[in-house]
Amino acid sequence: MLLRRITKHVKDQNWFAVGIDFLIVVIGVFVGLQVSNWNERQSTNQLSAEFSERLIADLSEEAWNFQLMVEYYDDVLTHAYKALAVLEGEQEASDEALLISAYRATQYQEVYRRRATYDELTSTGTMSLIRDPKLRTTATRIYSVPIFTNLTSEGINSRYRVAFRMALPLGVQNALTEQCGDKIILIGDFESIVDMLDYDCKTELAPQVIADAASTLRSNQMLIALLRLRALNVQSDLSALLTSNTEVRAGFESFRDANP
Repeated sequence: MLLRRITKHVKDQNWFAVGIDFLIVVIGVFVGLQVSNWNERQSTNQLSAEFSERLIADLSEEAWNFQLMVEYYDDVLTHAYKALAVLEGEQEASDEALLISAYRATQYQEVYRRRATYDELTSTGTMSLIRDPKLRTTATRIYSVPIFTNLTSEGINSRYRVAFRMALPLGVQNALTEQCGDKIILIGDFESIVDMLDYDCKTELAPQVIADAASTLRSNQMLIALLRLRALNVQSDLSALLTSNTEVRAGFESFRDANP
């Protein structure tokens, strides 16, 4: 309709009308572009807010994972040294206490890294959607460092764990797992991860079974040597987790403090 009208005005040489029609076209295009740009900005702002919210939620869980690993392996190390002190004759403890500590020294924890949002942003080249530079930098630091790998790998491949599993009867090990093993803890529950492996328990095993199992531990010099190695490895890896990558740790602590 507008094009037909412009054509008629040109034929009639009505240049004023042509100018008016042209101005209408220009204004229409300008308004259309502004609306399109506004819609695009709104869409981008919405995506930015959604991705930022998702990334914060992911990093909050990662902060919980970090604290869980620290608390858990501190408990593992505590029991490794308790058992070692008894087996090396430096301290006295009941056979059951020895058995529990020796068992808990075998344990390891593996956490699920919550990094889907970060991986999506980096793979699509849209990290700029995270407009908070501190949030963006913190995420990059946290997800670029394999912070939990050493502790988990050492636990999975622990020769002490293998030796312990081979030395004791299956019934003893099952009782230890059921009565004194890992607890089920809800993700994000910071309070429950404190002493999560260092709690009072009873094996519910018969006294003679406990005595026989403790005797097996006391007489196995190779197992004692491997426990010593296990303790030193956990201590080294835990120390690295706490002292290395200070910027990463600071990032975790900021999210932990925001979710006490």
